[in-house]
Amino acid sequence: MKNELIIKGARMHNLKNIDVTIPRDKLVIITGLSGSGKSSLAFDTIYAEGHRRFVESLSSYARMFLGQLDKPDVDSIEGLSPAISIDQKTTSKNPRSTVGTVTEIYDYLRLLYARIGIPHCPVCGKEIRQQTTDQIIDRIMALPEGTRFMVMAPVVRAKKGRHEKVFESAKKSGYVRVRVDGNMYELSEEIKLDKNIKHSIEIVVDRLVMREDIRSRLGDSVENALALAEGHLMIHTVPRDGEAEEEMEFSQSYACEEHGISFGELEPRMFSFNNPQGACPECAGLGEQNKLSVEKMIPDRSLSLSEGAIAVNGFKTLEEESWNGPLFSAVGKKFGFKMTTPLEKFTEEQFNVLLYGSGLEKYSITRYFGGEAHKQNTVFEGLIKMIESRMNSYGNEYYNEFIEQTPCPKCHGARLSPTILSVTVGGKNIHEFCSMSISDALDFVNELKLTETEEMIAREIMKEIKARLGFLVSVGLDYLTMTRKAGTLSGGEAQRIRLATQIGSSLVGVLYILDEPSIGLHQRDNEKLIGTLKKLRDLGNSVIVVEHDEETMLSSDYIIDIGPGAGIHGGELVACGTPKEIMANEASETGAYLSGRKSIPIPKNRRGGNGSFLKVIGAEEHNLKKLNVDIPLGSFVCITGVSGSGKSSLVNGIIAPVLAKKLNRAITYPGKFKDLKGIEHLDKVITIDQSPIGRTPRSNPATYTGLFGDIRELFAKTPDAKA
Repeated sequence: MKNELIIKGARMHNLKNIDVTIPRDKLVIITGLSGSGKSSLAFDTIYAEGHRRFVESLSSYARMFLGQLDKPDVDSIEGLSPAISIDQKTTSKNPRSTVGTVTEIYDYLRLLYARIGIPHCPVCGKEIRQQTTDQIIDRIMALPEGTRFMVMAPVVRAKKGRHEKVFESAKKSGYVRVRVDGNMYELSEEIKLDKNIKHSIEIVVDRLVMREDIRSRLGDSVENALALAEGHLMIHTVPRDGEAEEEMEFSQSYACEEHGISFGELEPRMFSFNNPQGACPECAGLGEQNKLSVEKMIPDRSLSLSEGAIAVNGFKTLEEESWNGPLFSAVGKKFGFKMTTPLEKFTEEQFNVLLYGSGLEKYSITRYFGGEAHKQNTVFEGLIKMIESRMNSYGNEYYNEFIEQTPCPKCHGARLSPTILSVTVGGKNIHEFCSMSISDALDFVNELKLTETEEMIAREIMKEIKARLGFLVSVGLDYLTMTRKAGTLSGGEAQRIRLATQIGSSLVGVLYILDEPSIGLHQRDNEKLIGTLKKLRDLGNSVIVVEHDEETMLSSDYIIDIGPGAGIHGGELVACGTPKEIMANEASETGAYLSGRKSIPIPKNRRGGNGSFLKVIGAEEHNLKKLNVDIPLGSFVCITGVSGSGKSSLVNGIIAPVLAKKLNRAITYPGKFKDLKGIEHLDKVITIDQSPIGRTPRSNPATYTGLFGDIRELFAKTPDAKA
């Protein structure tokens, strides 16, 4: 009993008051037909009770922040360990979450680069050396004669708190002024800060005007500032009328003498794109910027302006007696196109004028609003600027559908500032390392050559990085990169990432419950996944897997077969035991297929199709390498390959959106390809994916299949309905 999980009277959903005993510290498979009650037993009964007991053990304050699950309909569960559910829900929709952050590998990388990273000048690429006090003074003395400036000591950098002791200490030391979050204060006045907001504080050590004879005083001020701020110093110029402010930062840690670039001691937070100190200032660490998409604004270039080629409200109907029509017409006369000219026949110059305007030239036009004529002399700013002005004036909720995300022009998607990207380990900066595939990254760290000192510093960090990369390889995710957004992962990929993360945490005595982890995994990698599940078990945990995969079931320690049918015909314990016992059990449908008593017959004859083909030419989306493929129509076609080989890129990235655009007139944005031939043989396209349906509480299978409509019509004809 000590090594068993005993469930009595489970009645969740379609479970029919079943009793089941599950061995602990084993790899257990719960299988059965779809809808038989597997998930009701695994997740809605076992996990729900384990989670409920855990939450109830916490304080009432802690329970406020955790979702409380209802008590499952079960008489008793004995021998239950703390439970962790690893289902197929995508890890995070947050645009800042990546494979590196959710697996915690990026945290170790930040620590690695902060401890043994080699800084380089982002301008010349030379390795940066520490600055001496004399070098700092020489750089400041290079300011133009007469420049007013302040010598400041940055004593607090982006830290929460009221920092009352900092102000008090500065006042006692004889300092008069301080800059807090960019604003100047006298230390004699009361300075109140919000303790929950991060603040930056610089003590004003001296205020000077640049002259040749100030070197001695400047030297004393610089030394005082460096002592106050632990080797850091800021120079802030005080501009006169028409002059621009300038701020220079110095450090006794690292600096490039040639270009005057310096930054302080490396810290892990400086390598985080979620921290202002490390994030790219242009995109705030997102790596992307929102930009109006020409393809979305003009989805069909075969149309003319008068036919509604521009899909944005206010530009769909460009007639002479409208507000925008006369302006576009006047521009057309100037540059040689008509309102009835299809946009695909525009020259490059004409199309650029349409998008970006015609400069400062003014057009005398008569515009109409509410039936009234208005004569104007106005410039043509171009479609993009006109829509951007509307977005700024009226908000962009409607205009969101015309926006696309493009790589940041400054960091080019790297998310970090140029200074941080200039720090390398083994010749690669942190973004270059994360852009490698998991397998290549593992090879890189295994072959990394470190000095004796670096080895001593980084030994434990490298151990964790290697282990976690190895876990991702072991679950068949070696093709992913750590820069991959978590929200773009499939359900199976997300589940296996969470599985690898759990192995890395090395918990013992936990009950893990997984939902079909083999989904989306090629048979080549199935053995890796099974090995990972066994490793989780061997650490001292109980692993329960809801699964249909034959290889996984045969590799398990124990199988529970739920059935015999689905829905009201299921919910019973058909059989349980080792794989051999299940195969010998005559009542088990699963056992019949595992043993070979039953099998799915291979068709003797294959359909040859109708002779037509859908031909994809030059597909280059994601990892596709100018792929050419002929797909026979009128056949049941399977597109397969190892995980990450490009199946979804071909089908979901190119074929489906192209057909939806051409046949269903949908607004879609296919991936890169040269041509798709054979569309004329098709009438329409229907895409059936794994996206959940029914987001409202009123949605059910009857409403989606149309069955409810027939029932409604039938009921409407009855005497009760007429009454």
